[in-house]
Amino acid sequence: MNPILPRQYFVPDVEAHTMPDGRLYLYGSLDLSGSKDYCSKTLRCFSTDDMIAFRDEGVIFRNDAEASGFPAHPDTTLYAPDAACKNGKYYLFVCCPGGFEGVAMADSPAGPFGDAVPIRGADGSGIDPAVFIDDDGTAYYFWGQFHLKGGVLSEDMTELVPGSVRDNILTEHEHGFHEGASVRKVGGRYYLVYTDISRGRATALGYAVSDSPLGPYAKCGIIIDNTGCDPQTWNDHGSIECLKGQWYVFYHRSSQNGNTCRRVCAEPIFFDERGMIREVPQSVNGPQPPLDARKIIDASAASRLSGGCFVAPDGVKEYVFCQQASSDRKAWAEYRSLDFGGGVSAVAVRVRGRGRLWARCEDRALGSVDFACDDFSTVTLPVARVSGVHAFWLLFEGEGVVLDSFSCA
Repeated sequence: MNPILPRQYFVPDVEAHTMPDGRLYLYGSLDLSGSKDYCSKTLRCFSTDDMIAFRDEGVIFRNDAEASGFPAHPDTTLYAPDAACKNGKYYLFVCCPGGFEGVAMADSPAGPFGDAVPIRGADGSGIDPAVFIDDDGTAYYFWGQFHLKGGVLSEDMTELVPGSVRDNILTEHEHGFHEGASVRKVGGRYYLVYTDISRGRATALGYAVSDSPLGPYAKCGIIIDNTGCDPQTWNDHGSIECLKGQWYVFYHRSSQNGNTCRRVCAEPIFFDERGMIREVPQSVNGPQPPLDARKIIDASAASRLSGGCFVAPDGVKEYVFCQQASSDRKAWAEYRSLDFGGGVSAVAVRVRGRGRLWARCEDRALGSVDFACDDFSTVTLPVARVSGVHAFWLLFEGEGVVLDSFSCA
């Protein structure tokens, strides 16, 4: 379910790659819970062979006072990495504040990756490295913010080939390009996924398609938009990847009423007969089947929130918090999608605060109940019978409302 990693790991900006061993590896930044700063000085890696169980591969690279992985720029934050495999060698591409970019090497997809050297021709001129290796073995490097640059990498993956660099492959004005490029080849065409700001905020992942790695690219649409994951969410950054014949989009959600503390999520995606990707909504279940509504569901797994709601920890557990919601501006938490089986007629919600709760299933109101709980208590909403698979909402008004969990019967 989403988020796809254990809750203690805040891994945004994920590049997912299915490596030669058949496992899919997640390479991303590492946010720290409670911090208002983007990222940290450590990178972790996770892998899976089924999109259900993810193995923690541990710390693969660090650039702090104890281990300076990027000697040219020691003790600096690491942003948005990417990784690639070429001729049996694994390469981790990193960037730091100031536009510094480098590459480290390892003999395993999970490292540990050795001392990074600057990418000659790119170091100091942008952020968010992305690497694509074509079928003929040519490696392409992309980087930049607001306007995307790209070029051919040298055989040792450390330098841009002179004369190969193209500027303005994507621009903010023409394509909504904000940052975070990622390239894959599907059906002989090149798909460039990126943080798209064309809807007013950088919360969407858009994509453009070309017949050549370095373009020209034509914008085709939006794959997913993380609007609603948190009141303060600002950006999205991710990738697409195929595992065992199924394509997925990997994106992140913010939490804790801020634009950091981001976690990786995933959704299955599908290409139509023209090779276009239809936009998919954020979900609770992600790569897995719809969640069983008759089992206890953690409220903080909500796919979207509204009315000032946000997910944050209180001690060792996370909850949905909402300080105040009025009758003319109800707050809500969305859970897309749940499986109600052969039918349920009640929703038991563990809640704290004072107000009223409603349950809703798509366009149908199911029932409501008043509550007044100074500590967490379970209140039960008798609801109109609902069966099958549906999107589900808990709506509420009141003061100091905190949602813990719910289940249906």
